Amino acid sequence: MYQPLPLAIGLRYTRAKRRTQFISFISAVSMLGIALGVTALITVISVMNGFEQELRARILGMVSHATVSGVDGRLGQWARAVDMAQADPRVLGAAPYVEREAMLQAGQTQGALLRGVLPQAEPRVSELDAKMVEGRLDDLRPGEFGIVLGRELSLILGARVGDAVTVFVPEFRTTPVGVLPQMRRFTVVGVFEAGAQEYDAGLAVIHLSDAQKLLRLGDSVTGVRLQLADMFQSWNVARDLADNMGEAFRVRDWTRDHANFFRAIKTEKTVMFIILSLIIAVAAFNLVSSLVMLVTDKQADIAILRTLGMTPGGVMGVFVVQGTLIGMIGIALGVAGGIALTRNLSHVVAGIEKLFGFELMPADIYYISGVPTLLQYGDVGRIALIAFVMCMLATLYPAWRAARTDPAAALRYE
Repeated sequence: MYQPLPLAIGLRYTRAKRRTQFISFISAVSMLGIALGVTALITVISVMNGFEQELRARILGMVSHATVSGVDGRLGQWARAVDMAQADPRVLGAAPYVEREAMLQAGQTQGALLRGVLPQAEPRVSELDAKMVEGRLDDLRPGEFGIVLGRELSLILGARVGDAVTVFVPEFRTTPVGVLPQMRRFTVVGVFEAGAQEYDAGLAVIHLSDAQKLLRLGDSVTGVRLQLADMFQSWNVARDLADNMGEAFRVRDWTRDHANFFRAIKTEKTVMFIILSLIIAVAAFNLVSSLVMLVTDKQADIAILRTLGMTPGGVMGVFVVQGTLIGMIGIALGVAGGIALTRNLSHVVAGIEKLFGFELMPADIYYISGVPTLLQYGDVGRIALIAFVMCMLATLYPAWRAARTDPAAALRYE
């Protein structure tokens, strides 16, 4: 009728009232601790996923998924490379570019990355056009030597739209007075804001033909930038394109250009996961305490079960079932709470800011002014599994201690 017997008795012990209320209190605290630990871990990991996604989107909004460039920094047959790339169904867009480090001078002097682009082709590979806060990308016209600056770079140089900026590049020419660096005066025609310090303070954009003239490249470019349907296939697609062109090329993709940055985020996420898992571990230790006290409280019952023929393994099963059930209830509450908190975190943060009268992430200080979240159910499943394993491990010692109970000694004073 009650099969398996350890499961039936374990469930009955879970529902039964304790003779010692303190044991019930410790069990409830253990359950609540597991729930809070799981909730905190799900929420924090989701926030870190959200920040990673947001930063990746901002970075990839200014750079392409992959680039194919000449080994010597020059790519002559770039029109053919663009046509071949766009013929690949994995490629959403392709555009040529010229890129070189330069020194910009206006009111102040600042180093920056100078990038030459085709304004009509640039939207295929980046979101630069959508990031413009002053002027338009189309204001870059060949032969007019216009330049678009990042917002921070504009502030550093003290140059606004309509001001002149002198660009120095590491290309030297011989003159009657000696060797001089290549330089040209440009007019600021626009300002963009990418939301990433690396580009807002370190990128200046000019027309492709103006860059070719400044760097004396002729009809050559630095390379071709690619925007892909699946950015995680960037290396394979760029390598296939380079192989099909039949010459030696340098291939790079976003995972290598920003490898240290995303590796740091991954490491931080792993460390936070381990640290917050300790909350669940502490709750599991409380579960050990409550089960040990329960075993002590049920000495007589254990002895009676043993005299009726229950094996030590069956006795262990009774308390493993009870501890596991407590843990599963805590995990279920934690998963539900974590999902609910993650989905409504923006409202919770807004309420806290309104209640205490401060802004958690001011827009004038941080590039990301909100708290982005990305709930990945794979992470939720891993967190729940780890919590379940910890709860199972927490039941082993109390269950083993119960199985070693001597019936004669337990019933001596009953």
